[in-house]
Amino acid sequence: MRYSTSTTSTPLLSDDVTRPDIKQLNFIQTNAAMSFEDAVTDAIDDVTSEPDEQPLSAAVVFGGQAKEKVKKKVKMQGGSSPENATAGGDANQFTSTVVMMSAGNGRPTSGLKPSPSVGSSLESLAKSEADQNDNVSPWIMGEAWERFYKSFVYYKDKPVGTLAALDPSADALNYNQVFVRDFIPSGLACLMKPSKEGLDMVKNFLLKTLHLQGNWEKRIDNFTLGQGVMPASFKVQYKPGLQKDVLEPDFGGTAIGRVAPVDSGFWWIILLKSYTKCTGNHSLAESPAAQRGMKLILNLCLADGFDTFPTLLCADGCCMIDRRMGMYGYPIEIQALFFFALRCARQLLIPEHGNKELIERIDKRITALSYHIQKYYWLDFIQLNNIYRYKTEEYSHTAVNKFNVIPESIPDWVFDFMPLRGGYFIGNLSPSRMDFRWFLVGNCIAILSSLATPAQATAIMDLIEERWSELIGDMPLKISYPALEGHQWKIVTGCDPKNTRWSYHNGGSWPVLLWLLTAACIKTGRPQIAKKAIELAEQRLARDGWPEYYDGKTGHFVGKQARKYQTWSISGYLVAKLMIENPSNLRFISLEEDKKIAQPRLNRSASWSS
Repeated sequence: MRYSTSTTSTPLLSDDVTRPDIKQLNFIQTNAAMSFEDAVTDAIDDVTSEPDEQPLSAAVVFGGQAKEKVKKKVKMQGGSSPENATAGGDANQFTSTVVMMSAGNGRPTSGLKPSPSVGSSLESLAKSEADQNDNVSPWIMGEAWERFYKSFVYYKDKPVGTLAALDPSADALNYNQVFVRDFIPSGLACLMKPSKEGLDMVKNFLLKTLHLQGNWEKRIDNFTLGQGVMPASFKVQYKPGLQKDVLEPDFGGTAIGRVAPVDSGFWWIILLKSYTKCTGNHSLAESPAAQRGMKLILNLCLADGFDTFPTLLCADGCCMIDRRMGMYGYPIEIQALFFFALRCARQLLIPEHGNKELIERIDKRITALSYHIQKYYWLDFIQLNNIYRYKTEEYSHTAVNKFNVIPESIPDWVFDFMPLRGGYFIGNLSPSRMDFRWFLVGNCIAILSSLATPAQATAIMDLIEERWSELIGDMPLKISYPALEGHQWKIVTGCDPKNTRWSYHNGGSWPVLLWLLTAACIKTGRPQIAKKAIELAEQRLARDGWPEYYDGKTGHFVGKQARKYQTWSISGYLVAKLMIENPSNLRFISLEEDKKIAQPRLNRSASWSS
């Protein structure tokens, strides 16, 4: 395995971005924050030694160039100790001025945000947020592309994917593999800013994963998986006996909990549709191998069974949330991806290749699935009030409470969380069980695939605006909300030490989700929401080393086990920026509403009370 260098990746760089020298970028990354903090610390020390007003001389060095020293005053009120200064008490206030200096071709330093323990003098010196973001954004984009190129994986001198992460401070574990779901934003970045190497990598990725699907024995212990299962990941492994590199896939046999990835096949079909849309070349999608691959994936999902619902029954840990989080059953993320993949496959499958019967089954499933999700998964203020008033133990085909949901099972937090304006698709639905948690991936995919009606898509955006502090916070975006805590955390996660409250999948904040939010915002005509979230992420994302996720109720802290230089954190940001700068890029990842999908009528039960 070898990794790309900047020389092979330069064609992908934006022409309007002045790219700093990579050595200068690395120096900035490791020293900028330290220099700033040292300057402020020195200022505090000066004040504590002499309580009277003292001049603060600060200079920040970027790329070996010292900037002009600027003297500002630091004033301590209500005490001379640094403890009193930073405690944020009623009687003690710390007022400081912060020097803002440009780094030439590097990035400018950002001023401290006003807080209860910091005086208003900061505001008089700080630049406007718009000016700061205009200066910072090109620098971040330059570094993002640079690190994105470094993640390229080559097989037989051809790019086949991107590594999950390149964190030099941690053991590789499985982060040195190419994950199917992780590659989606990487592939979209290459499609939205096309180059020969980028387009070749997307094509090679689709072909290699297709080859692994059909030419690899999928065994976990003594059980053989279905032929249509796509790998969760693969890596390039050198075999001394063969004296060559080989692709070694993982179909869930080494994953946490040994769960096969249900979403991999869906993402593969979606990316194939995006590649076909971008290139205008249908030869790959119409090839016998691709047609067979799609058919194998869908046959797994459309097989007859005991299900009474059109939704897909899944085990915990079968998607992006790949650990035990109470998602067993019919999680919204899988249902939305299933619907998206069905609609993409419907457009890619060729009826003349023996697919006519399969296409008919797809059409029927799309109609049933869209009705089921739109009707029973949707929750807004009115529907919440209806569920709160549900009667139970209803019999007959016209029952309103079809799943016999007990109103007393509604968690208390929902009543405070649900605004008058807004709504969302709940996390899961099965007999006598409604998971009221918010999951961002499922809701955004529902918008992009047009599983959500236009009114529902608008309401989801309304909810994000109304509950900005909960769902966006200090770092976009919450993968789920709220966090499981206490006894519930013990029962649902099995006391998972990685999924503690407000961490990782349990209410953690994931920067990669920026691209999904941005696409959903553009489709619903609300790009200002995405712009605000992107600007928020730009304040810290590169400075923190592109971490995998953030912890805390507002996403304030870098995740306790988060890998740095996580590729999909980088590519997710790039895709979000590429769509904001050119909204027409949305067409690669969005489907318009299908007017042909029928909407059956529902008769109310006689037991219904309004």
